Amino acid sequence: MESLTKNRQSTETLRTLIARAYGADEVPDGDGFADEITEGWFNVAYRIRLRSGRVVVLKVAPPADVAVLTREVGMMRNELEAMRLVSTLTDVPVPRIDQVDLTHEVVDADLFFMEHVDADNFGFAAADGQLAPEVVAAGNRELGALNREINAVTGTHFGPLEGPGFATWREAFLDIIETTLRDGEAVEVDLGWSSDEIRATVAAHAHVLDEVTEPRLIEVDLWTKNSMIRDGRIVAILDHERAIYGDPLMEAGLTGLDLEGFDDPTDFMIGFGLSELTEAQRTRRRLYSLYLAVIMTVETKFRGHTSTEVYDFGRRSLDQVMAALGRVRV
Repeated sequence: MESLTKNRQSTETLRTLIARAYGADEVPDGDGFADEITEGWFNVAYRIRLRSGRVVVLKVAPPADVAVLTREVGMMRNELEAMRLVSTLTDVPVPRIDQVDLTHEVVDADLFFMEHVDADNFGFAAADGQLAPEVVAAGNRELGALNREINAVTGTHFGPLEGPGFATWREAFLDIIETTLRDGEAVEVDLGWSSDEIRATVAAHAHVLDEVTEPRLIEVDLWTKNSMIRDGRIVAILDHERAIYGDPLMEAGLTGLDLEGFDDPTDFMIGFGLSELTEAQRTRRRLYSLYLAVIMTVETKFRGHTSTEVYDFGRRSLDQVMAALGRVRV
């Protein structure tokens, strides 16, 4: 996916970064040692073959002078903390981090090198018909179980992993919604609904958020295309930058409960250990889908998309979830 936030680097800069991370002996000869991994929507990522033949991945955060959403400021550092938590407190497989560079001495952004996982992207392989239906079903169940294990990690506050923290989930979620709406207002994104209509809808149902009393580590963006599969097993979870302490019902694997165009969550829910939802839980889940729809719509302006495909999908999704929360256009 093309985006203004992708901080692409020259071959010579990549050589410099490799030398700093792995030593001069690992700097490759020639120019064909780096391939951009193009599926991501935010950071730029490169698959790099070192001189020894070892393959690694480099992720670079957006340039310092490119506008991002409020929640995306410093997001790579949030990802590093999430990966630390998952790798040390769970058995969930995540890539090993080789080197972190937060100095901005070579590149105007945070960056890190990590191991390359030799496996297929689960989501893309499933969509391309490369996996048998029973493998896809089992993979989704495993993904749900891994997600549940991540959610077993608890924090001392709600919200971003390293703050700012909130004492209650209601405060944290309302802040997430408010900052995103303000981001949209700043760039004059047409949501199809006024910001005040969305605020009123959230406020009318916000009491259900008070059921969540323990801050749990949630990935928010853990779905099939952020996981790697080999021989029918999930071998790595990727892209942890949006992780926060919050409500496990906000996990992406459950989005299909509310919105069209997302994976059927049935198998994920089996692994996740979730069956019937209470009415309050259903309302919380819809609030999280509303947030996702707002994000999908607002971020297109920040990314500089030349196609309206994502924007149109976000608008349709927002209409759908607003209706589910009792708001219908008149």
